[in-house]
Amino acid sequence: MLSKRRIRPSIALGFAIPAVTIAAIWASIVFSLHTFVQLEFLRIPFQPLSTIGIAVAFYVGFKNNASYDRFWEGRKIWGGVVNTSRSWGTAVMSYVRPGDDSPEAHALRQELIYRHLAWINAVRLQLRKKSRFFNKPARSTKRRLERHAEHMRNDWDTEISPFLSAEEHAEMKQKLNSATHLVTRQGTRLAAAKEAEHVNLFHQIALMDLLTEMYTLQGKAERIKNTPFPRQYAEYSRIFTRVFVVLVPFGLLDVFADHIGAAVSTADEVIYIVPFIAAAALISWVFMTMEAIGDASEDPFERSMGDVPMNALCRTIERDLRQMLDEPEESLPPGETPIDNILY
Repeated sequence: MLSKRRIRPSIALGFAIPAVTIAAIWASIVFSLHTFVQLEFLRIPFQPLSTIGIAVAFYVGFKNNASYDRFWEGRKIWGGVVNTSRSWGTAVMSYVRPGDDSPEAHALRQELIYRHLAWINAVRLQLRKKSRFFNKPARSTKRRLERHAEHMRNDWDTEISPFLSAEEHAEMKQKLNSATHLVTRQGTRLAAAKEAEHVNLFHQIALMDLLTEMYTLQGKAERIKNTPFPRQYAEYSRIFTRVFVVLVPFGLLDVFADHIGAAVSTADEVIYIVPFIAAAALISWVFMTMEAIGDASEDPFERSMGDVPMNALCRTIERDLRQMLDEPEESLPPGETPIDNILY
């Protein structure tokens, strides 16, 4: 997630320069073929093209709204994970052997809270597994991921092992959906705690309701992860935008052709190439950027600049819950900080 209000110029230019360059080259070719090779048939009326542009803008706008809905739903899901995690920590501290400050009671509370921390990180890591919808990132994205690799926190052992026993950690690594089995293990542990009278029936039911909510939130996140944005909308938006961008110079010939035809020399004709190319490049850049924004929001659990900052949210939950266990501040991991204005 971009952490500042303004997008860095290097990010904006990183996309704008290739798009504008390609559009400018194409526009100069069309201008030259019409003006110097006298291919008059290349000139098409601008009014029908402007109508197509309006239709494409509406279509791209629809795609962008739907893409943003996917991102915002993902962010709401993780907001629910944060709230449910705090509720879990509070319930464990209040319901599990209440009033008992013995080492055994503390160990049981710590086990339940630490296993929950393992769960949130397992969900995060599973959502960020390499996706078939994100298997060919742009070169700039690939370079950024390589540059920020040490901040990604993608190693299972490093992220999960501090919260589980060695035996449980080894067992969870073998599961296809480790996060699901961690919640199941929590339920089994609560049943054992109920039998040992460490919690009463009503507190067990309340804690099980929170586990059910965790399953619900995990399932919602997996639904977004495993269901791509409808390709008919995404692909036709891309196709329509590129077709329109290709046609823009032909329509602009209709705007400039009379002025070019009135020129008395080749030098006078060349004067019009600058505003012609500038207009074509600007229109193309706007439409290409609109289309790219929708692409960037389709899958909110990858590692794009605008994705849900799951690393930061997991670290916030960890700090909150470990403080509930009265762990000293110096033993807690530091909060996540943006890297190049990007919060992962």
